[in-house]
Amino acid sequence: MKKIIFITGTSTGFGKLMTITLSKAGHTVIAGMRGTTGKNAAVAAELAALPHVFVEEIDITSDDSVNQAISNTLAKHGRIDVLVNNAAVAGFGLLEGYSIDQVKNMLDVNLLSVLRTYQAVLPSMRAARNGLVINLTSGASGFTVPFMVPYLMSKFGVETITEGLQMELEQFGIENVTIQPGVYPTEMNNGSKPGINADRQDIVTAYGDIAAKQFEGMGQMLFGKMEEFKMDPQVIADGVLALVNMEKGTRPLRYPLDAVAQGADHEFVEARASIKAKWAANYGFISQ
Repeated sequence: MKKIIFITGTSTGFGKLMTITLSKAGHTVIAGMRGTTGKNAAVAAELAALPHVFVEEIDITSDDSVNQAISNTLAKHGRIDVLVNNAAVAGFGLLEGYSIDQVKNMLDVNLLSVLRTYQAVLPSMRAARNGLVINLTSGASGFTVPFMVPYLMSKFGVETITEGLQMELEQFGIENVTIQPGVYPTEMNNGSKPGINADRQDIVTAYGDIAAKQFEGMGQMLFGKMEEFKMDPQVIADGVLALVNMEKGTRPLRYPLDAVAQGADHEFVEARASIKAKWAANYGFISQ
């Protein structure tokens, strides 16, 4: 059965590829993005020319914009079968080098936006007793690494939302999945899309050369791994298509897609689930 799918952040990267891939598969795609009549007018027109694609203006940091976009979609198409929370921004720098306001900006874009879209779409999904929400997180969203702490805080928060809602929404037939990408050469990582980075330059200066060299080395390592493993963003788009096409009730809670991890991502997901099951049994919770 062909689905009606709402995707956020479709002007570039994974979201644009998802839109193209799902359209080719015959699904109806509502491609959400900002600036449909402004800075993103060209890509909005490009995607709108594809079969089964409808472009919708949405600012994921605005309650009103999110509610309006979902309302417009429901009025036009009658339902939303799948929501893909793809829109996000990266960020790098020393944790102490982030102002509190800058961390709030990160959480607003990457974490609170997911709550906004859930709250907008869930009433219709609950009424239909059906739905799928796919949330993109990170291969490191169950732990952390230096120089990316606020970003990973936000992504671990999305993992928490997804896992908790899986049980809360089970009675309504609504499934939730996180995709854990590794490092891919998208606009988020190649510097062409502005990130939410450390903004306290005095603190960055105070850490000196050692931290600067560590940060530079991490960047070189990540870009080297992307090249070594020939990381192709199409893998993520194909992963979304695979999840959409899976039989209801067979979808995993977590869906890691990271060649660089060489299987360690799958091991981590399995170990995490096993330990959670033991903890939940000891406390009397039902583990998901």
